[in-house]
Amino acid sequence: MSIYTRTGDRGKTSLYQGKRVSKASLRVEAYGSIDELNSAIGVALAQVSSIKYQVSSIKKELIRIQNDLFEIGGRLANPSSKALRLSERVQKFENIIDDLTKKLPQLSNFILPGGGEAGSMLHFSRTVARRAERRIVELSEKENVQGSIIIYMNRLSDLLFMMARFINYKEKKKEQVWKSR
Repeated sequence: MSIYTRTGDRGKTSLYQGKRVSKASLRVEAYGSIDELNSAIGVALAQVSSIKYQVSSIKKELIRIQNDLFEIGGRLANPSSKALRLSERVQKFENIIDDLTKKLPQLSNFILPGGGEAGSMLHFSRTVARRAERRIVELSEKENVQGSIIIYMNRLSDLLFMMARFINYKEKKKEQVWKSR
């Protein structure tokens, strides 16, 4: 089977049910942003995997998140599919965030995204998650979107922020405090 079909050569694509839509549609933009986020997390995962310190739980969680994102992208591409059960995942994110918070120095200032390669890529993934969330919210204002997807995306960006901080902490990469002019 060939990877190319030529069916999208005129700027249209098919949703899961076969309906043809513009590649610039809100729905395609929303699930495309999820795909982009999944790729960014893949790069972060490759960088986290090269770290010497004990971060296997973060690696496992990032892989689980990538699987979640495939399902979320599928639901966005097929609006009539059954709802995902995401409340348990959101609760898991909150538990991890709380655990990481206890292990890190208290944050009392804004910090600039950065640090080591893995931490920086997790910060970048957080910003891609925020953009994906904005695209999904924009879609939800025009079409039906499962509300728990928006909650999941909101909490995911928080989790990626804390993972970035934790990885930088483990690698002894200093957080750069933002200083107002």
